[in-house]
This record gives sequence, C-alpha cells and structure tokens, in this order.
Amino acid sequence: MSEPTYPAGTLSSPTPVLSVAPVVLPAPSRALDLEVRVSAPVTGSDLPVVLLSHGQGYSNNLSSLNGYAPLANFWAAHGFVVIQPTHLSSTTLSLPPETPGAPLHWRSRAEDMTRVLDQLDAVEAAVPGLLGRLDRSRVAVAGHSMGGHTASLLLGARLTDPHDGTEVNLAEPRIKAGVLLATTGGGGNALTESVAENFPFLLTTDFSKMATPTLVVAGDKDTSTHLTVRGPSWHVDPYVLSPGPKSLLTLFDAEHGLGGVSGYDVAETTDENPGRVAAIQRLTWAYLRTELYPGDSAWESAREELAAGPDPLGRVESKA
Repeated sequence: MSEPTYPAGTLSSPTPVLSVAPVVLPAPSRALDLEVRVSAPVTGSDLPVVLLSHGQGYSNNLSSLNGYAPLANFWAAHGFVVIQPTHLSSTTLSLPPETPGAPLHWRSRAEDMTRVLDQLDAVEAAVPGLLGRLDRSRVAVAGHSMGGHTASLLLGARLTDPHDGTEVNLAEPRIKAGVLLATTGGGGNALTESVAENFPFLLTTDFSKMATPTLVVAGDKDTSTHLTVRGPSWHVDPYVLSPGPKSLLTLFDAEHGLGGVSGYDVAETTDENPGRVAAIQRLTWAYLRTELYPGDSAWESAREELAAGPDPLGRVESKA
C-alpha cells in the first residue's frame, strides 16, 4: 500500500475534484434503484472513503445526493472519495406515503450505505479515472441530522423496531470511524409528542453499543424544538451515552445548520457562518485522517489550532 497522500498533521492545497452523478446501483429489493454522487480528487491513490448521509431539511435537493457540497467538496479536495446516496426519504423521489418504510425510511437509509460498500466495484467503474484508486480498508461514515441517525446505526447504535419489537443491529464492520453532525439523541421523554407519535423508531435509540470511534459535532444553540424538549444537550447524547473512544466538538452559538454545512447559501440555515463551516471542514477532515491513519497528528494539530485563537469557535473534549 502506498504512503498517505498527506504527511501527518498537514492540510495541503486542495486538489481538483471530479464529481459524477447519478451513479445508479441496482437494488432489486428497494423501491427504486440507488442513486449516488461520487466526488473524488483527480489525483492520488489508495484513497479513503467517506459515506455521507443527508438530512431531512425543508429544501428539496439538499436532502439528496445534491446536498452537503461544503463538506463533500472539501473532503474530496483533500484526499477522500465521498459517496452520497439519495435515500428513499428524499422528497426529490416523490414516493407515495404508503411506500414501505415511509416517511423517513430509517432502516433503508442504513442499508443504502451497506449496499454502496457491497458495490464498490461498480462505483469505481462508473467514475472516470477512479478504478483501482480506493483503499477499501479505510472507510468512514458521516451524516447530518437524520443522516446522523443513519450513521449512528452503522456505527453500532441500536433501536427497537416499532413494528415487531425486535432489536435492530445494523452495525457495519467495514466502517472504521464516523462523524455525527447535529444528530439525533436519546428517545423516551426527550422527544416531542409529535415526534414520538409519528417517528416511534426514535423512542428506543440506544448508544450503549456504539463502540466505533466517532466525532460528535453539536451546536450549543441547537434547540431543535421540532424534535426534542431537552434543547441542545439532546444532540450530545451519542457522545455521553456511548462507550469510548469518542470526541465531542461543541460549536459556540451554532444552531441546527451548524453555520451552513448542508449547502452553499442555504436559506434554511438560521446561523450562517462561513468561518464556522470552515472550522467544521478542517476539524472533521483531521479527525477522520487520524482515525483512519493511526499515528497521524492531523487531529491533534486541528484541536490545538481551534484552542489557540483569541475567540475560539468551539471546544473539543474526548474520552477513551
């Protein structure tokens, strides 16, 4: 295996990115075949992979393979291959409400990511110049909001299926690290009455077996009153309630959009802050670099950089 593209701890100049969409992956058991966007640096070999799961915002196209360009473009420009599915919950698909798994298709969303990993040969072949350049031993998952819930299941979180009462385990052993952005927290009485009634799968979320290394990113002003009665602390549950190793990035004055991670100049971002987005880009990249390349000092350097300024945008804590 060749040496990593980036020397330990460094963030070099961005590389031009090739983005191809839709790449269509056959999915006979799914309501529709799976469409993904693949973004990759035009140079480099043995490239690590990030699976990026979209949330459920008000805008149509953000909740699809067309969203989250600030993250996908940055990660790809700095050495990752980013694969973004359009989950069945996306409003761009206009599926009828009686489609099995509707409205949020929580199980199918996680299965989409496993399906992508099962078909990496097809992904490589569909993107010009990508064949043979993936490092399949270095795979991470990331997700924002509902996408964070999807990612947490792949990282080892459990829930009870509200239809049959069985414990659901969708942990994906090929995934070595994760990033959860403004993600969902614990269930029970933390949820609003509306969420508990309409999305009962959220009632039983259990992080006690989510053992895969994960960075949880939360805004200290993310009240998410449409989801929880607990306020910003709810989004910290995946860090508090899971075993280590975990890290928590708390962003000061950040709301659910975390400054604008879901897209460029998105009207539904209530806390637009390009500096905050830049910090998230840098810190998430550094975290994944260090987790996927043990011994790499990128995460340590990024943490030091965050804390060194006179007016830091956030703070980081970790547990072993």
